[in-house]
Amino acid sequence: MHSLFSLKQDFLQYIEIEKGRSALTVRNYDHYLTRFLEFIKVDSPTDITEQMMRDYRVYLNRHPARAMKKGQAQETLDKRTQNYHLIALRAFLKYMRRRGTQSYDPERIELAKTSSRELDLISEKELHNLLSAPDSSTVSGLRDKAILELFFSTGLRVSELCSLDRDTDLHTGEISVRGKGGKIRVVFVSGGAHDAVKKYLQARVDVDEAMFIDHSPRAHSRMVKEESVRLTPRSVERIVHKYAVLAGIAKKCTPHVIRHSFATDLLYNGADLRTVQMMLGHSSIATTQIYTNVTNKFLRDQFEKFHSKRKKQ
Repeated sequence: MHSLFSLKQDFLQYIEIEKGRSALTVRNYDHYLTRFLEFIKVDSPTDITEQMMRDYRVYLNRHPARAMKKGQAQETLDKRTQNYHLIALRAFLKYMRRRGTQSYDPERIELAKTSSRELDLISEKELHNLLSAPDSSTVSGLRDKAILELFFSTGLRVSELCSLDRDTDLHTGEISVRGKGGKIRVVFVSGGAHDAVKKYLQARVDVDEAMFIDHSPRAHSRMVKEESVRLTPRSVERIVHKYAVLAGIAKKCTPHVIRHSFATDLLYNGADLRTVQMMLGHSSIATTQIYTNVTNKFLRDQFEKFHSKRKKQ
């Protein structure tokens, strides 16, 4: 009988090749399953017991979310993150069952109940201040302005934006991007975003193929060696945070928050949910459904604001 470790490796290859999962998904599944195997400390699939599963659920519920500084209150994994671990484990157990390997019944794994998800949003004024924050007199400022404008124009995920190349044709007002699961979708570029990207690319003197690159002094030596200095998702997250602080935005502000603003802006202005689903690249409309909670509140506020005026007349 194969060991759990070797079966895990087979499973990761299966989801990458047969299921076409992204490298990030494979890496996350590897992380979740490795954590499980290190916890149960058994080698045979038939040795996984109900008690191990209960103990593992308790372990996840109490596991620190991140390393904390001295004196800080300890945060534990939220229910959604715990569920990611359980979803990966359930998929692994189902894979073993399809292979005819006896193990713990995946149907017995129930996901943790989560509260209704709240969206992190910024106001229209905060968004305006954010987009206006970069200093366009420097190449880095031009880059950052282009990044922020492109995020709000297209609703791109940060990984999708980082993968763009400088030879991407923006003149048509639309670009094709490869999203989660390798799926291709079309996003639309506003005039403001197009102009911002054009100004940035015209200011560059390098030959890197990436649309957005690192312009810090330490990146110069890598350019000399003809190494790519394409921005990473983490770098872009730091850029967005920097301008959120400059714009005086106290709440959490990330590339995904701008993506939320893109989606809610469409819905506020009359777009239907199916259209927003396609533009965001969601595989299921259930994922997009969360935005209706926000827009329903917006509509109620508008009703109370304007309809109440009529009742008072």
